[in-house]
Amino acid sequence: MGTVIAVVNQKGGVGKTTTAVNLTAALTELGARVLLCDFDPQANATSGLGVEKRSVVMGAYEMLIDNALPERCIVRTKYGSLIPATSALAGATVELIALDNREYRLKDQLDHLRDAYDYILIDCPPSLELLTVNALCAADSILIPVQCEYYALEGLSDLMATMRAIKKRLNPRLQIFGVLLTMFDGRTNFSNQVAQEVRRHFPGKVFAAAIPRNVRLAEAPSHGLPVLAYDRSSRGAAAYLAVAEEFRRKG
Repeated sequence: MGTVIAVVNQKGGVGKTTTAVNLTAALTELGARVLLCDFDPQANATSGLGVEKRSVVMGAYEMLIDNALPERCIVRTKYGSLIPATSALAGATVELIALDNREYRLKDQLDHLRDAYDYILIDCPPSLELLTVNALCAADSILIPVQCEYYALEGLSDLMATMRAIKKRLNPRLQIFGVLLTMFDGRTNFSNQVAQEVRRHFPGKVFAAAIPRNVRLAEAPSHGLPVLAYDRSSRGAAAYLAVAEEFRRKG
């Protein structure tokens, strides 16, 4: 049975979608069966795997709100399978309020797909509202990208409080899978200090591999490609392959 992992951090700009897309591609390259569920109304993970948002007929919104069969919402790409998102997902939070079993609707759908995949990754929106609550109820564990910058730990206390509340009331199996350092520059004392602080807060949970600041990594989404397909020789590509290998050893 596959593992469901939510890629989550309510702080924007930390490399969450970049991690979801490139980890999906790297794990797929290593031979894993991977499904990425784009659960962010911005739908950047959808375009990041080369799927045109305007071409999506059925995706996360239809699966969540209309009970569309999850198998019918999957788009298969060269870099892994995808449940795409569209801007329609932005209204889902309001619509969920009136629905039965509102916190577990994503879980109920993804449970049907567990046997078909080794990993199901959920790219969460940068907030802690009902879409993210659905993702945390569906997940076995969470992966937290943390940017190596001054405010790196700001907001993580809110995320941890939300996780503890979900674990206590809605999903007792929820764990931290790992913490991934992003936009890391090992040449600066500052990045290294932030990394030390993150490791102190999350002992034993921080990936040994870190994601560097890398121009090719930043350029890849504009071409609708994971960095492995855009520039395989880049430091960003090497970093995500290293993370994927470590990821497989962890789980």
